[in-house]
Amino acid sequence: MNRKRSLETLAKPALLESDDAEDYDFTEINDEESDGSDVADGTTAGEDEDDNDEDEDDSFDDEDDSFDNEDDDQDDGFGDELDSDKEYQEIEKEMNSKNLFRALRRADKTEIDPFYDSDSSDEETHNTVGNIPMEWYDDFPHIGYDINGKKIMRPAQGDELDAFLSAMDDKDFWRSVHDKMEGKDVKLTSEELGLLKKIHNHEFPDSQFDPYAPTIEWFTSKVEVMPLSAAPEPKRRFIPSKIEASKIMKIARAIKAGLIVPGKSNKPKASDKPKFYDIWESAPNEIHRPNHIAASKMTLPEHMESYNPPAEYLYSPEEEKKWKETDAEDRQKNFIPQKFNSMRRIPAYERFIQERFSRCLDLYLCPRTIKNKLNIDPESLIPKLPKPQDLQPFPSKLSIEYKGHSARVRSLSVDPSGQWLATGSDDKTVCIWEISSGRCVEKFVLKHSIMNVSWNPNKNASLLAVVFDNQVMLIVPTKINHNLQEATLELLSDILSQAGNPTGSCEWSRPNEEEQLLGFRVRIALAKGITSLSWHRKGDYFATVSPDAATSAVQIHQISAGRSQTPFRKSKGLVQQVLFHPLKPIIFVATQRYVRVYNLVKQELVKKLMSGSQWISSMDIHPGGDNLIVGTYDKRLHWFDMDLSARPYKTLRFHKEAVRQVAYHKRYPLFASSSDDGTVIVFHGMVYNDLMQNPLIVPVKSLKAHQPVSHLGALQCQFHPTQPWLFTSGADGNVKLFC
Repeated sequence: MNRKRSLETLAKPALLESDDAEDYDFTEINDEESDGSDVADGTTAGEDEDDNDEDEDDSFDDEDDSFDNEDDDQDDGFGDELDSDKEYQEIEKEMNSKNLFRALRRADKTEIDPFYDSDSSDEETHNTVGNIPMEWYDDFPHIGYDINGKKIMRPAQGDELDAFLSAMDDKDFWRSVHDKMEGKDVKLTSEELGLLKKIHNHEFPDSQFDPYAPTIEWFTSKVEVMPLSAAPEPKRRFIPSKIEASKIMKIARAIKAGLIVPGKSNKPKASDKPKFYDIWESAPNEIHRPNHIAASKMTLPEHMESYNPPAEYLYSPEEEKKWKETDAEDRQKNFIPQKFNSMRRIPAYERFIQERFSRCLDLYLCPRTIKNKLNIDPESLIPKLPKPQDLQPFPSKLSIEYKGHSARVRSLSVDPSGQWLATGSDDKTVCIWEISSGRCVEKFVLKHSIMNVSWNPNKNASLLAVVFDNQVMLIVPTKINHNLQEATLELLSDILSQAGNPTGSCEWSRPNEEEQLLGFRVRIALAKGITSLSWHRKGDYFATVSPDAATSAVQIHQISAGRSQTPFRKSKGLVQQVLFHPLKPIIFVATQRYVRVYNLVKQELVKKLMSGSQWISSMDIHPGGDNLIVGTYDKRLHWFDMDLSARPYKTLRFHKEAVRQVAYHKRYPLFASSSDDGTVIVFHGMVYNDLMQNPLIVPVKSLKAHQPVSHLGALQCQFHPTQPWLFTSGADGNVKLFC
């Protein structure tokens, strides 16, 4: 039976003629079938005799199944038509995988022609490995074994260049198919090409096949309850194979000895394959010519060169005389504009030949160059800043409005605890507000307009400094924290007894009894009017500014000693504001155009900051002490980096009017500026600990705080000491809180 299969599979397809079929002798084939049955019987008997043979492989059981189905194989046969649709699908799948030679062998299964007049041994395959994937032999120098058991060496394989040349030279290249089993190209016949064409067009390979043949029911429709064979499974099915165990032990010993390296393959890598490049792939199609540069075009004539120019282009006698006296090289125009009534009155141009000659010299002698124009996106030059929504929290909405003043509010201050707000106005009143409720707790009435109010930064004291005219009044509020009130009174009890005045420019005195009942404790009188006041971080010193005083423009007052001193003999310019460094014994003195930094211990000038503006209005120091912001009356805000340069690191121009006040937040990376246009702009100013990284400045919010009155808008702004809140005061007499 096996021989019949091999003949039917490997023989050349041919049509079976009915006239000669009767004379052909099938005896040999029948004898082979009978011998095959004897072998099958013998094998079965052997199994019955020794059922416990553990050395026997499971493949024998598969052979039994094949012999049992021998009758089915005889019934199926291989006729003129394909067996089933499933086999047709397998053939089409092999075609799609480019294994055309195997597809032809499977498709052309016809009966053997007994009267074929030639030997078909040359058409049989010499490689006897069977129907296996040929990729298994990729790591070996041979591709299989012949009928004698000898290795079939792999034929020489050409490279891509050889394949290209063979495709160009061989006329039958298009009808050749590579047989992986034999390792060579096979030329397809016309019949095989027609068969491929039918399969490609989804037609039946055999023209005599009838797809609508009547159905033959080979099996009954009745379902059998009992199995046809209920023989028990043999014992060898449940016992491990000793042959496989010996093979595994052989491989394990080879791995231990290093003869086999797991995971290592002798197959050459894809990268080891030589690569060939098309050297003409990127060749330019343009012809190389000399790089011609066109001459620059002549300038077009202007209105001045017209024969009838407008009157404003004509020279006056003075201008014409001046033009004639000027050297030819220094003249802006090499002609005098003239006016003619008509074109027929225009004379010949005198400089025509000279200009043509100059043009020829330019074309002949002047070198020409090509300048590459930089196409830069303007948006790429703008620094990419984070979105304001990502920089929260910052004040953005109006929360509380404090109403009680009838005139412009020039100054405000928040106490260190963050519970009380003090405001000073031109209506000669000082109000103390409760921040959370907006209620006016206490109100002081003075004789002059209030220029400045400032709380003592010491948290253990409740002391408010009020500046009006040429006096500084130290007030202890009576209607707020009583514990701090008693501690503050003890601090001020011995001021007058310890008072000393070495310069003679200040006078320390105690108010009368009526003023003491209101909370006034100490009065300090200076020779000239005071414009600003600033505290030292410890709360024992404060500095005042009197711009009109020549020798005592800046004075430092000590509360514990009750005395005042003048650190500078002469002020260099009109002093605007004085601030103490938050960490070091350094004082900042701002004049109209410069900010001078002095060391109080060494008594020397440390640095001179140049703002580049005409008039400085205010300044504030970052809590870290290395950065300074300065507001000016010419609508600018300057950020100074003390470690970087004496000039501004950033200059911000967001206000339309003069900048009145600038302020830093003590905890959050925020700073703000108020202007006479009535707006207060809040900025995000992050200062990094890394000295190599510059501060990040981003404007986050513009607040319309106050209405301008008499060209004065938002006069003062200050942050809450602990919360991201902003207090503002303006010329409209209102005080607002933004959260």
